[in-house]
Amino acid sequence: QVQVRESGGGLAQPGDSLVISCVTSGRTSGVYTMGWFRQAPGKEREFVAGISRNGDATNYADSVKGRFTVSRDNAKNTVLLQLNSLKPEDTAKYYCAASTVWTRGVLTMLERYNYWGQGTQVTVTS
Repeated sequence: QVQVRESGGGLAQPGDSLVISCVTSGRTSGVYTMGWFRQAPGKEREFVAGISRNGDATNYADSVKGRFTVSRDNAKNTVLLQLNSLKPEDTAKYYCAASTVWTRGVLTMLERYNYWGQGTQVTVTS
């Protein structure tokens, strides 16, 4: 079992920056891709960013490419998502997820992630 817990988030204005964090615990040695997803009210959960086991590969949704940055510190079992140039359409609950599916790359499909956090809210409004 792997436990996933997010922190950070909150209220921001357009153009602001935020950092949200994710800490994993338990059997983390079996974790490969770590991913961030988000879900806005009335919408499906969507992939935002992901990072490979060794941190040498990342993948981003087109909507956040160039604005968000995902990073990983395996020694601390921590994954960060830096959110820059925030827009109102970034408002959503952000979920961190861990996948124990073997891959050298980054998984983007929600179904490939088997451990999820409770989510942290990011609200962007003027």
